[in-house]
Amino acid sequence: MPEYDAMVVGAGPNGLAAAITMAQAGRSVLVVEGTDTIGGGTKTEELTLPGFHHDVCSAVHPLALGSPFLRTLPLGEHGLDWAQPRFPFAHAIDREDAVIVHRDISETADGLGADGPRYSRALRRLDRLWPKIEDHLLGPVLRIPTHPLALARFGLSALPPASASWNWSSVYWWEDCSRALFAGCAAHSFLPLDRPLTSSFGWLMLITAHRFGWPVAVGGSAAITRSMAAHLESLGGEIRTGWMVESLDELPGATYTLLDLTPTGFGKIAGDRLPPGYLRKVRKYRYGPAAFKLDLAIDGPIPWTNPDLAGAGTVHIGGSAHEIAAAEKAAWRRQLPERPFILLSQQSVADPSRAPSGKHTVWAYAHVPNGSDADLSEHIIDRIEELAPGLRSRILAVHSLGPPDWPGRNPNYVGGDIAGGAHSLKQFVTRPFPQANPYRTPIEGVFLCSASTPPGAGTHGMCGHRAALTALG
Repeated sequence: MPEYDAMVVGAGPNGLAAAITMAQAGRSVLVVEGTDTIGGGTKTEELTLPGFHHDVCSAVHPLALGSPFLRTLPLGEHGLDWAQPRFPFAHAIDREDAVIVHRDISETADGLGADGPRYSRALRRLDRLWPKIEDHLLGPVLRIPTHPLALARFGLSALPPASASWNWSSVYWWEDCSRALFAGCAAHSFLPLDRPLTSSFGWLMLITAHRFGWPVAVGGSAAITRSMAAHLESLGGEIRTGWMVESLDELPGATYTLLDLTPTGFGKIAGDRLPPGYLRKVRKYRYGPAAFKLDLAIDGPIPWTNPDLAGAGTVHIGGSAHEIAAAEKAAWRRQLPERPFILLSQQSVADPSRAPSGKHTVWAYAHVPNGSDADLSEHIIDRIEELAPGLRSRILAVHSLGPPDWPGRNPNYVGGDIAGGAHSLKQFVTRPFPQANPYRTPIEGVFLCSASTPPGAGTHGMCGHRAALTALG
């Protein structure tokens, strides 16, 4: 008899979600984690100074609130609490001008000039469609939809590229501010904005802001995985840290083995147990641009020239749609952007527990070529300083994480790709490989459950949950 019904390798949100799903089905579960702490990309550490709690990677969590799986769990009973900023996010165009995204669709539309009415119509329509399409958007693309007409309506706006160079955003949006806002949201794809399906990321970022906000976990993102782990243990599941799996053969016997690993990681531990054809697909799996991340401990809040930015939990710093498109194309082509697009979060604005009284944390990253060893610290600080003169004088400490650093913290971040693989058209539709079920592997009883499987990156647990449902049949 197997020692456990299910073995899970990796204690990030997806691995824990897979384990919880198994435990809910009455299966005995052991989760093993290679590092000394659980969390994967959802960790919080004092990266700069004592008392400053920085999210190591995942930081802002609309999809955690929007996850059909996570929202069913009693995570609040295990210590998880959410903090919502005054505004979910903002797009800074220059020192004075910014688009502020409110929870309310109408308030957001009021700041978009002539595009306000069409923004309102588009987002209200998507808001009505969301309950019918969320399950499909947060799962495999290639399957029969429950609500095909609703999904088709979303697809008409989601399939085109977001870039004005294809005349999509310039046709749909008339105002420069609207184009910039949409381009900044679409840039979450880590893709050149002239690629098909980049618009889907734009719409997803906008609708989640209105439906769920862009919250942060009180005390740090690690609170999410701590509460998931506590819930798993309440169901009888076990977790062991400090166990870096080098081979599938070293794992205790189990009926099901679920791997929160990329295809590359799976190939390393499975070795010659994989057929040559599958190994070729593993070697060809493409990773996207990387993240260069900066954490700042600062004395006081960011001194934004535009005071509205002080109330936004997240700020996109990218300028015009054209500037954003140029930056994303450069990173994809393995070139350093001249003016990188920056995603910035000021979690301590919504959650004062992140820093000592009167102090603040800043979390910011730019997209750079995969594997790049360039240090963008000064570029990022300079771009923030353009919008917030005086920031430098408030910096108490700086910590950076570049592409070469990420794999040491999380082996799934190959070359610094924190999304688990490029969202190219092929890998978006058939993530990770073209096959009937994206979670199955050629090894009987072994399944992938990482962000390299549908629906991809994000703290939602849906990859793990769906992989476990596949295993359970």
